[in-house]
Amino acid sequence: MSLRGYFVAFSKCTVLLSLRILLLVPAGLPVRSQGDSQSDNKVMDNITVRQGETVFLRCAQGDVVTHTAWLNRSSILYAGEDKWSVDPRVSLVTLNQEEFTIKIENVDMADEGQYVCAVQTSSRPRTTSVYILIQVPPKIINLSRDIVVNEGSNITLLCQASGKPEPSISWKLISPSGDLASDDEYLEIPSISRQRAGTYECTAVNDIDTDVQTVDITVNYAPTVSEGRDVGVTLGQRGVLECEADAVPEADFEWYKDDRRVFNGFDGMEIVNTGSLSKLTFFNITDGDYGNYTCVAINKLGSSNTSFLLFVVIEPTSSTLLQGPRAVQDGSGAAMGVHSQTCLLFLVFLPFLLRF
Repeated sequence: MSLRGYFVAFSKCTVLLSLRILLLVPAGLPVRSQGDSQSDNKVMDNITVRQGETVFLRCAQGDVVTHTAWLNRSSILYAGEDKWSVDPRVSLVTLNQEEFTIKIENVDMADEGQYVCAVQTSSRPRTTSVYILIQVPPKIINLSRDIVVNEGSNITLLCQASGKPEPSISWKLISPSGDLASDDEYLEIPSISRQRAGTYECTAVNDIDTDVQTVDITVNYAPTVSEGRDVGVTLGQRGVLECEADAVPEADFEWYKDDRRVFNGFDGMEIVNTGSLSKLTFFNITDGDYGNYTCVAINKLGSSNTSFLLFVVIEPTSSTLLQGPRAVQDGSGAAMGVHSQTCLLFLVFLPFLLRF
């Protein structure tokens, strides 16, 4: 072994001997060497740093310092210029007669705890201790998945989050907006209705930051159809019957004329279904098309129906249009004739009425 090697080994042994008492002190307690006065051992203010940031640990030196080291609990990080820690995040910043500074990059919860700077002087050792507090932004770690349920089911949503300080949890219905909310990890929804379907937001908050995630609830329910409107159409013209259904999942539609099912393309009819709407179109109304029709909306939870009457509308002919005004004219003339006769009789009998 070279002379330098012996010197390094000797220095490390000296450091270990000077720190022998420190290593016996439980972590988290102020560290003092036996036989030293309290003034030789200083406790610095706590250092609060956020997860992922860099922290600097500075220790004052002096002309009479012979050996110095930074310790984390029972581990030596640096002994002078010699790095003992295998952690690549720990590095030496400054080492001179004035200060001994190291830094820890990208701090995590495992870095929280007490750190001690031990200094050996020609007369006595002294220590300086500091406690690092790590703050961690909230992170939602356990969240209910998107769910699909039938109307009337009982629902429980769960949201759990980590963080330091411990985050507070809240739930609310955001789409559609509503008054359903909770200040707890759990959100209970008894006998859920279709109005409670939508997007639910979980929010985790602490002094550092906020984390937000969402859960979608889909509520299935049986179809309900709007009341059918009767439609009048002239022979040879185009006619449309419209059937609208509210359902989740979307309904399938069936059309019937009396008791006979109508299919797309049957007798010149066309059925087009678009989402919640079904249209039965007649392109050229014939006498056989008039009558009663039924629309049935169906999904896996049930069905609903409504009825329509397709009736004939007779267009007015040219002779009808001519007869209408004549009838009105004749009626008016007759009325005027009766009115004239009444006035004449009144004038004849007026002198006799004045005598009484």
